[in-house]
Amino acid sequence: MSTDSGGAPYDAVLMDAVADLGGALRGLVDASVRTSVPAAELSAVAAVVREVTGRLGAEVRPPGRLSVLDDPVQFRRVYNPVTGLGSAVAPPLRLREEPGGVVGEAVFGLAYEGPPGYLHGGMSGLVMDQVLGAATIRAGLWGMTARLELDYRRPVPLDTPVVCRARVTEAGGRKSVVTGTIAPADEPDRPLVEARAVFVLPREELRAEYFAQVTDASGRHAPPSRPTDATAPGSGE
Repeated sequence: MSTDSGGAPYDAVLMDAVADLGGALRGLVDASVRTSVPAAELSAVAAVVREVTGRLGAEVRPPGRLSVLDDPVQFRRVYNPVTGLGSAVAPPLRLREEPGGVVGEAVFGLAYEGPPGYLHGGMSGLVMDQVLGAATIRAGLWGMTARLELDYRRPVPLDTPVVCRARVTEAGGRKSVVTGTIAPADEPDRPLVEARAVFVLPREELRAEYFAQVTDASGRHAPPSRPTDATAPGSGE
């Protein structure tokens, strides 16, 4: 068994296997959008993928049930679409604390393309929502996304290391205001995207409604109940 610093224990062998599969799937996704092989080869690969999908589908968890590897208190979500090591669609972005906030690096491949050669603007929104939320969590706060604003200064290039940063700028009552940027890793002070978000902690009765179906891996009801228990972005209060 292993633990994150101060986190819940987890099966290290399973974690390695999940990360290995996630990396392999990300490689498959990337290859699938770059490939120029003929139609017959595409059809043959599709048959293999369908067979593998059937194997993975032999045992699945329902929406709202956390993976046995997840620890929301430590913000460890292995299938998160931005940071999850087990996710086929995550870059993944590796976040860590820095004085006053969080920082992370990523390289976005062709699977995230919007304008030719550049990151899709919607992907910038997804990533910044995650980074801004992480900064809120690390500040001992949490809430659901009530507002997210982005200023696109310059397009974000693909296949190029970028750095994402965020920090809480205001906090009071149930509301937190967080700002952040996406910038080239070699020019971190030249923002390509600037973001600002408002996170609001839902009232107690709404939290009970929103998370009524959330369970841990054993099926036990486990709704977020502390500032560091936030598990997903949403909207409204």
